Amino acid sequence: MKINSKALKFGDNINTDIIIPGKYLTITDEKEMGKHAMDGIDPKFAEKSRGGTVLVVGENFGSGSSREQAPIALKNADVKCVVAKSFARIFYRNAINIGLPVLECSDLWADVQDGDLLSVTLEEGTIKNSRSGKVFKAQPLPPFILEIIQSGGLLNQLKQKQTTKKNK
Repeated sequence: MKINSKALKFGDNINTDIIIPGKYLTITDEKEMGKHAMDGIDPKFAEKSRGGTVLVVGENFGSGSSREQAPIALKNADVKCVVAKSFARIFYRNAINIGLPVLECSDLWADVQDGDLLSVTLEEGTIKNSRSGKVFKAQPLPPFILEIIQSGGLLNQLKQKQTTKKNK
């Protein structure tokens, strides 16, 4: 699975209250939720991410509460992938569960500027920055996680497997 999108870059310790501030947690429409992604740090994020974005962030991304709305908001703001120096574990798992690719790569952050075109190959864990020409190596996602992402999330994968069983 290959992702080609522009980069948007943010720093360390971005918690779930920044990703989707508490005042938006009553929103149940996921597309509407996406309009408020990253509102706690950049109210224009949803505009900037239109057309697809690889979000490049620092350490401890997604810390704080375990709200699943954080990765849902990012996915619905057209974030195609999040590459971080490190993730809070519960955010990482929630992102996988809803089908949002997440990669850990400590070296990419220093090389990236907003707007750089990044090519991410999930199976290999490689990220190429077209501006600098550099290729970075992230921890590749295991096949079972790639299957979840390709299905659009864990629930979609389970529904697909159930449908396949019924049709046999």
